[in-house]
Formats: sequence, structure tokens, C-alpha cells
Amino acid sequence: MKPIIAIPMGDPAGVGPEIVIKALADPEIVGCAACLVVGDGAVLEQAMTFPGMPGLAIHRVESPKEGDYTPGILNLMDLNLIRRSDFCLGEVSGACGRAAYKYIEKSAKLCLSGQADAMATPPVNKESLRAGGVDFIGHTEILGALSGTADPLTMFEVHGMRVFFLTRHMSLRQACDGVTKERVMDYIGRCSRALEKLGVRGGTMAVAGLNPHSGEHGMFGWEEVEEITPAVEEMRGRGYRVEGPVGADSVFHLALQGRYNSVLSLYHDQGHIATKTLDFARTIAITNGMPFLRTSVDHGTAMDIAGQGIADAVSMKEAIRLAVKYAPAFTGKAILTSEKSATGS
Repeated sequence: MKPIIAIPMGDPAGVGPEIVIKALADPEIVGCAACLVVGDGAVLEQAMTFPGMPGLAIHRVESPKEGDYTPGILNLMDLNLIRRSDFCLGEVSGACGRAAYKYIEKSAKLCLSGQADAMATPPVNKESLRAGGVDFIGHTEILGALSGTADPLTMFEVHGMRVFFLTRHMSLRQACDGVTKERVMDYIGRCSRALEKLGVRGGTMAVAGLNPHSGEHGMFGWEEVEEITPAVEEMRGRGYRVEGPVGADSVFHLALQGRYNSVLSLYHDQGHIATKTLDFARTIAITNGMPFLRTSVDHGTAMDIAGQGIADAVSMKEAIRLAVKYAPAFTGKAILTSEKSATGS
């Protein structure tokens, strides 16, 4: 009755294999999730020899139903794509980028076919993907293409606070230009539907202000007056529960206190700074709008510490917990698990 969580191993030269192993050695994770790793057995076996790493028995399977989801077991779909002699730990590698893509591709197929209930991802390396001829910048773009989703929606969650992003990877100048009435309205609608898909049906969304004090009625900028407020008012008229603009210096605190069920951040760092300052390790990305659920750590491959056995697995564990938390809303399956294990409380 535990949800099956597909876990692509991540970049073999980074800390992905290490944090996956550490996460699956945690009894709480074993208690709440049936985790199936998609990767390379030789790389995982090598990672278990790093200083201080736990040892798990690798159980190779052809399908999730063959898994042994009991303590001490790492269930693996071994793609046999890469050998340890093919790359150096901590170095960008085209071979690793290609392998990381294939792990994601196979995991997506498991989710799309209903063999897995959700996906939880460790980090990939953008330079390695490019060196390997993979024409995507990261997970979100890869999964969007694999699932036929034109514009996947990213949400961060940390300590129950949820943050969406109106704009992400663009300059601040471009992001300001992207704050239009039409775009804000579109995202209020899409974010509201995403929350419903996750099973979040109560509460009110807040749209953050762009300028200091939300512009002070045009004293510090006109975006709130001309674009954001009209968008919020029109969507409220359509029945959406949304408020704003709410000053960015207070809106995240209010959401953390429970006043809002989510915040629509207007540019990349506005939301990233708020969530990661609150708790960097437990800030988890959730990709919405696809046919399946994907959660992810929000840190990089940490090439500088790969192979030392010191990578912290807290984010990986939290990504798995959130996949368990939201998987039933996506799959419609009844899942029996302990409250403590599912929430990490």
C-alpha cells in the first residue's frame, strides 16, 4: 500500500548516488515509500564505499512489482549505461549527462504507464547535459517534453508554505516586463488548478507585490496599479480566492503563518530567497501540470564534495516525503502510511 516512487539516480559524477543511498537507508523513508532507483549498479556500489556511507543490498528488478521494499534493500532498475572508468567524480562529463537523461526518461515512462506513483529527483548537472548532447537545461524541460506538457508549473514547498513563480530563468529586467495583467491572470488560474490537483482546496492565494510597498499607488512603480491589481480583481470576479498585491516583505511571513495557502512570486529570486532562507535543505520543488507528480531537491550536484560521503540527504528525504504526501491526489489510489513518516514530523 506504500506509493511507488521512481528515483532517477542523478549525475553519476555528483552527489546524487550518495544522497539516494543515504535516503533509502533511513527507516522512516522505507516506512512511508516503496522507492525504486533507476540508474547504474556499478556507480551505486562504488558510492557505498565512500567514507561513512551506509551499505544496502542492491536488488535488481525489471519492474516495480518485483521490488523488495523492506529495510536494508535498494531496489534498482539497472540500465548499465556507464562504468566507473568512464568518468571522474566531481567533473563535468558528457557520458554522465547522457546517462542522467536516460535515468529520467525511464522513470518518466514508469510514471506515465502507472507503474510508479510519482518521481523524486536528485540533481542533474546542466553542463554535463549539454556536453552529452542533451538539448534541455534541466529536469523541468526534460519532463515537459517527455510528458507532452508545454509549460510545466513549478511550486516550492517548505514547512507547509507553497510558492509559485510567475517568471523564472530570465534577467530581472525581462521579469519586470513579464508582469502583465494577462500573465498574472493566467498564472492565478493555473496555480489554483495545480493546488486542487494536489488536494489543496481551502484557503486563499496571495500575489506578491513587485515594487517596494507594492508601489505605494504609483509612487515607486506602476506595475501594481496597471497590471497586478486589475488581474487580481478580475480573477476574484471569476470566483478565484486570491488577494494582492501583498508587499513582498511580508507576504511570505503571512503565508508561513497560515493566512495564505500559497504565494505567487513574480520573479525567480523573490521566491527563492524567501524559501531558502527559511530552510534551504527542506525547500522542495514540485512540478505541476504534468500527467504525473514530480518532486525534487533544489540544490545542485555539488561536484566539489562528490565522493567524500559528506553530502546531506535531508533534501532527498524531504522530496520523497512530499511525493508520498501528494501522490494520492494525483493517482487516486488509497495509500496507507504513518502520519509521522508521510510528513516527516
